[in-house]
Amino acid sequence: MSLPEELAERLLGAIIDGTHPPGVALPSESELAEQFSVSRLTVREAVKALRVQNVVRIQRGRGTYVNPPAQWTALDPMIRAATAPRSSRVVSESLIDARRLLEVGAAELAAVKRTATDLAQLREQLQDMQSAADTDDVELFVAADIAFHNTVMQATGNAFIPLMFEPFGRLLVEGRRETSSVREIRANAIEHHTRILHALESGDPATARQAMIDHLAQTSEDLRTHVIDKRP
Repeated sequence: MSLPEELAERLLGAIIDGTHPPGVALPSESELAEQFSVSRLTVREAVKALRVQNVVRIQRGRGTYVNPPAQWTALDPMIRAATAPRSSRVVSESLIDARRLLEVGAAELAAVKRTATDLAQLREQLQDMQSAADTDDVELFVAADIAFHNTVMQATGNAFIPLMFEPFGRLLVEGRRETSSVREIRANAIEHHTRILHALESGDPATARQAMIDHLAQTSEDLRTHVIDKRP
């Protein structure tokens, strides 16, 4: 990663964590250069990278201002914002809506296309989730949870679908750590993943579709009840 790319990542992190909230100007080019011990050219290139993603905008004569996440035009920053520990309800629920568009259809297709190997992997991943819940191992639970969803994508037999899901799985890890630390959320996740597995085993697309709809609805409810509404 180049120095401007590294600085762009650090600035994006500061934007996501609320250090530089939407509507507020970033420090000046010279201030950022001094703060991060880099050249003004490096700052300029980093800010340019964020402008390309519409994370920030230039107001002539006034400075560089942070845009609301809803205006960002790149997937990675959006998912990072949605899975950040202090993400807003609107951004977090928008991510679930986007997942619903992809995962509900994928579950429906996987019910028809899944193989015995796919089902065996899902059973193993579900068992890993249960074992992790029993031992309060959040890291294992997160890994098994995301692996389960990845396997559903693979079970569609369509090479494009796992590629579409990959950014979500890769960047959901941080957000999953926050939600999966709540025992009630882990219990709900295991229950719904079990229903998804049974639906895929049945080979019934409608049942699989409904199971995934129910799971994501529960995910949204858990996020509101146990995480967002309890934040300061």
